[in-house]
Amino acid sequence: MTSGLPCPICEGPDRRGSLERSLRVLAVDDEAPALEDLVYLLRSDPRIAHVEAVTDATKALRVLHRAMDAGQPLDAVFLDIRMPGLDGLDLARVLSRFAQPPPVVFVTAHQQPAVEAFELKALDYLLKPVRPERLAESVHRIVHEVWDSKTATEPATPAPAQPSNSTPPEMGDEVIPVELGGVTRFIRLADIRYVEAHGDYARLHTATGSGLVRAALNGLEERWRSAGFVRIHRSHLVSIGHIDELRLEEGHLSVTIGGAVLPVSRRHARHLRQLLVRRARPTPGAGQPAGVLQPRNGLGS
Repeated sequence: MTSGLPCPICEGPDRRGSLERSLRVLAVDDEAPALEDLVYLLRSDPRIAHVEAVTDATKALRVLHRAMDAGQPLDAVFLDIRMPGLDGLDLARVLSRFAQPPPVVFVTAHQQPAVEAFELKALDYLLKPVRPERLAESVHRIVHEVWDSKTATEPATPAPAQPSNSTPPEMGDEVIPVELGGVTRFIRLADIRYVEAHGDYARLHTATGSGLVRAALNGLEERWRSAGFVRIHRSHLVSIGHIDELRLEEGHLSVTIGGAVLPVSRRHARHLRQLLVRRARPTPGAGQPAGVLQPRNGLGS
């Protein structure tokens, strides 16, 4: 133990011992002294292994997405409410649309937003100045939340596999912050047509434009596979539900998405064709050129 903070899970038969010193959390507050105090208390808790600290909501979203891309999502967010720009309640609304929203603990000097905070399913609501024993209680709740979520993801019998062309509703609602001309926009995962490698960034393309996120294509491929995204080239990841047609011309395979023609590498061609065959049928005749496979959903060029 590194401090005298109470540790409810370390005593009694319900220890959750495997989670001790394993929590990874994010603290968000635009006031530096308050943020430093909160970080100090969090790092003093024996159940917390790592604390990230940022001063605004946009930075918080970047940290959360970076952690998810690395396969190490944060376990909870300790969040101030009154901040310039995107405030704590706004950020909580964005987080609630994540495929797996992290538990949110509001940390504020104001009692008035408490009702709205709990309507957003906040795990807890702490008033400043934060008392160590009260913070320890919040961490205790996080431990139980994390434990319950881990247990829930281990069903006794396997769940039926989803068709490869379907997007889980909760994933489609995920919101991603993107940079566009120095402005941060928020776009839904379901609206992304394809992703293009762009150096250390990835460019997300939608029907209305594109924006950059600091993420590797490999990480996005792994994270969004269950949402219907598939790699077609070392530089491109596409949403299979947005493919208008698959075209073979002079031995070269490509896909058309909203007017954009993207090459398909030989390495990825077979897997892509297998996925599309499950949701598309060839349409010979009727003036359709040879070598074109149109999706079953009726979208065409």
